[in-house]
This record gives sequence, C-alpha cells and structure tokens, in this order.
Amino acid sequence: MFTSPEQFANATKTLFDLQMQTFEALANKTVKGVEQVVALNMNAAKSSMEGSLAAGQEMARAGDPKAAIAALHARMQPGVQGAAEYREQLKTIIDEMHNEFRQAADTHVAEAKSTLSALIYDVTQNVKPGSENAVEIIKTAIDNAFKGYEQVTQATRQAVQTVEAQIAKASSMVQPAQQ
Repeated sequence: MFTSPEQFANATKTLFDLQMQTFEALANKTVKGVEQVVALNMNAAKSSMEGSLAAGQEMARAGDPKAAIAALHARMQPGVQGAAEYREQLKTIIDEMHNEFRQAADTHVAEAKSTLSALIYDVTQNVKPGSENAVEIIKTAIDNAFKGYEQVTQATRQAVQTVEAQIAKASSMVQPAQQ
C-alpha cells in the first residue's frame, strides 16, 4: 500500500492530470473542427450569394421568359455541384475530427490504463494485515476513475457517430438533386 499520503496524492494528481489532458485535447480538436466548418459555411454562403446575384442579373438581361428560364437552368447545375463539393468538404472535416478524437481518446486511455495498472500494483504490494478493506476501497476508486475515462471515450465516439449520421442524411438530400 502507499507508504505515505503524498504517494496517494501524487497518484491521484497524475490521474486527474491525464483526465484534464484528455478533455483539453478533445476541446482543442473540437474548436479546430468548428472553425473549419464555420469557414466552409462562410465560403459556401458567399459562393451562393454570388451565384444568386449573377443569376438575377442574367435573368434581368434576358429578353423573354424562355431565355430567363434557360439562364436560371444554366445556373442551377453549378449550384448542385457546389452542394456536392460542400458535402464532400464537410465530410472530410468530420472524418478528420473523428480520427483525431479517436486517436486522442485512445492515446489518453492507454496512458490512463498504464498509470492505473501501476497504481493498482503499488496499492496491492506490501498490504499490512487488516488493511484489505482500505485496499478494496482504493481499488474501487481507481476502477471508477478508469470507467470515467471509458465513458468520455464512448461519449466522444457517439457524438462523432451522430454528426456522421447527420452528414449522411444531408448527403442523401443532395444526391437526388444532382440527378
């Protein structure tokens, strides 16, 4: 068992630091992804606005309704292609975020497992007779901390899956428009 309260405090601090590093890494990756999506949306809105203005000008210059409809139709195809490009770029951003989240979470969970294994080993060594209950309490606390890491990882993966499902749904709406 720990020979001093400082050893237990240091082990607890190490676990807490690992948890904070995980949260910080995931938060940084989330902010980066959101920034990329915002930039993509701004570019898409700008492109859409420019296309709409150009279509309006062409329709205004058209001499008759057939020419106006032809001008409008000519502008629709680039819009559909732009939507498909937007979808692909958004999917790329989400895939990058997913991979970075998974990598960060897996790395930090592996570090936590290693630290927890060492901590459990330290706890179970040199147990004085009659201290078995204290050891079990510490083991339970350590096990609960690790379960917290697993919950963070699982929640991250579920969030990414939800975003991917929304992208797939949006993509399915764009696909029929292209045809």
